Amino acid sequence: MKEGILLCGHGSRRKSGTNAFKELISLLKERYTDYEVDYGFLEFNHPLYEAAVERLYQKGVRKIYALPVILFAGAHAKNDIPYELNTIQSRYQDLTITMGRHLGVSSYLLDLSKKILSEKEKELSPVDRKDTCLVVVGRGTTDPDSNADVHKLCSMVWEGMGYGFATVGYSGTAYPSIADTLRLVEKLGFKRTVVIPFFFFTGVLLERIYATVEEHNESSALDYVYTRAFGTDEYILRAFDERLQEAIEGTGNMNCQLCKYRKQIVGFEEEVGTEQIGHHLSVKGILFEEDEKVDEKKGVGKVLKNLLGI
Repeated sequence: MKEGILLCGHGSRRKSGTNAFKELISLLKERYTDYEVDYGFLEFNHPLYEAAVERLYQKGVRKIYALPVILFAGAHAKNDIPYELNTIQSRYQDLTITMGRHLGVSSYLLDLSKKILSEKEKELSPVDRKDTCLVVVGRGTTDPDSNADVHKLCSMVWEGMGYGFATVGYSGTAYPSIADTLRLVEKLGFKRTVVIPFFFFTGVLLERIYATVEEHNESSALDYVYTRAFGTDEYILRAFDERLQEAIEGTGNMNCQLCKYRKQIVGFEEEVGTEQIGHHLSVKGILFEEDEKVDEKKGVGKVLKNLLGI
């Protein structure tokens, strides 16, 4: 049976973010030569998951391993992507789609965090790590289980590298925001604060994080710096290797012990048993036309839309 891999992206309002995602796809295509590899987006960009699955199907693929390009398991990984894949699966009688796990808490992310932070230290004047505060910035979700994973990784990097203190901030949805976190850290008086964004690629949110750090640094007598995002580092590719192997073996299970949709979690009791349904229908594929849609002919209208970025 011919097998394929579907990389399930979220989508970005910045073309630079979409291009960075496609760079990851090209690296994984080179890595997984025994599979047909394709990709799709949940919102904003083309191709949608439906188009990517159809392309794979037309190439003879009848078994697809769907790997979320998602760091932490909030609603996107628990609800939106499974809903989309289950809907697509129902349209094909002879096609099997197996969803893998998000990257989440992974030794490879710890290794990559250490690498990125060590690179940044080499660029700066020496400051003892005991005099340095580490701030990890996550995307932030309404799911405490997902946010807790950011804290766990933060704690492991903190203890493993020996920083004087470490804490978490979020770019949206969850509290505290990155601005709130920096104001709190300011009171601690550390000589330097290093902010590491737990993000794959550049985009609107990453730009906001960098701008917030720069603004705070300008108004402070202390030193605030930020690192690069995770990008397409070899450690990220190894993390995908691990998730693919789990999907193949059928061991890629999510954490259901503390999932607010399955257990009564303090403060989220009313969400137990919430219906699994996507909420991105209004923004699916609204930006950046995709050049290789299934069975679509190129015409003057398509060229114009591409030029306008719509």
